[in-house]
Amino acid sequence: MNQYQHLLQLDQQFIWHPYSSLGSDMPVFPVVSASGVQLKLADGRELIDGMSSWWSAIHGYNHPQMNLALENQIKTMSHVMFGGLTHPPAVELAKTLVEITPDTLQSVFFSDSGSVAVEVAMKMAIQYWHDKQQPDKQKFLTLRGGYHGDTFGAMSVCDPVTGMHGLFNQSLAQQFFIDTPSSAFNAPCNANDIENLRSVLTEHHSQIAAFILEPVVQGAGGMRFYSADYLNKARMLCDEFNVLLIFDEIATGFGRTGKLFACEHSNIEPDIMCIGKALTGGYLSLAATLTTQKIAQTISNGNPGVFMHGPTFMANPLACAAANASIDILLNSNWQTKIHTIESWLQQYLSPCATLAKVKNVRILGAIGVVECHEAVEMKTIQSALVEQGVWIRPFGKLVYLMPPFIINEADTRGLCNAIFSVLK
Repeated sequence: MNQYQHLLQLDQQFIWHPYSSLGSDMPVFPVVSASGVQLKLADGRELIDGMSSWWSAIHGYNHPQMNLALENQIKTMSHVMFGGLTHPPAVELAKTLVEITPDTLQSVFFSDSGSVAVEVAMKMAIQYWHDKQQPDKQKFLTLRGGYHGDTFGAMSVCDPVTGMHGLFNQSLAQQFFIDTPSSAFNAPCNANDIENLRSVLTEHHSQIAAFILEPVVQGAGGMRFYSADYLNKARMLCDEFNVLLIFDEIATGFGRTGKLFACEHSNIEPDIMCIGKALTGGYLSLAATLTTQKIAQTISNGNPGVFMHGPTFMANPLACAAANASIDILLNSNWQTKIHTIESWLQQYLSPCATLAKVKNVRILGAIGVVECHEAVEMKTIQSALVEQGVWIRPFGKLVYLMPPFIINEADTRGLCNAIFSVLK
């Protein structure tokens, strides 16, 4: 038995993969190394990575500056508890995040995953209204088609019908849902979308702590792009009805849509914002929830006078060092031009998929390319077929999509797009 077969045998015997069954016959592919935009399999094949490891590895793999930052940090301190202690990587990162995010966001709470960042945001909103003597504001308003994570609070604001968590509905908190905005990305928000939002706020604002949504791009819930003007109108209505506004920028942050944060496509700022994924350049798990001084001070001066959350690995020094390096690499590069270039390559090489009978539409924004089919793809078949084409792309539902590392070149972008066209054809 060779190394490849041995790894697969042990994997199938012991490991649960995301959204899979133990011992599943769904194909898995052992990776033994990664560099640049290439993943090397145990059998020697190399794949162009079109996923950035679920949208996080924006600088690709084995980046020398990232590696050096982690090597230097591990020599001094790999981890220390954050309760009662602090350390330079966390302080530096918090300062940077406050500087590069919307101006009103001045307070940073670190956590260890995007789902937890959303949980933290929801708890912040509830605790804020509790300390404002409005304890009935315990519910959340959100968009259908959204995805905010796999933990219980986060699951409750994911789409209850088309999402992945329907079987837990009897256990989840019941939230308020409105239809996804129908207005296209570059179009003004239409009146019906705003009336839907106003109607729910009019009837239920006394119960709603916050409106949580993914700005401009709904990610794992369906890869939909919608009008940035909707965010402007949502901000006004949230202010009118005394409801906080939470932006989940976990998938959209750090340049993916062509702006450093997707909310910058609009003219407004949220009360709370969640970031993760690309925060550390895909090296380690880290997330953060940022909020305003008003919210932070209200919670700090309320009862019990502390924010009620504290992860064990909060502000892990290695993860913070990785985040500092990743942000430095991004901001010191000509990233806006690079994203625009990737967008143009996707337009050129992915758009031909729209001519295929099984394709409903192709949509592109920044370094995101989406091919939506009329019917759900057969994962077992399509995944293996894409690997045979020499690419790593992870479809879901009706969607075959790309979120490549920002360092990708034109030839590899063309290879990813051609592989999708070939396999779907």
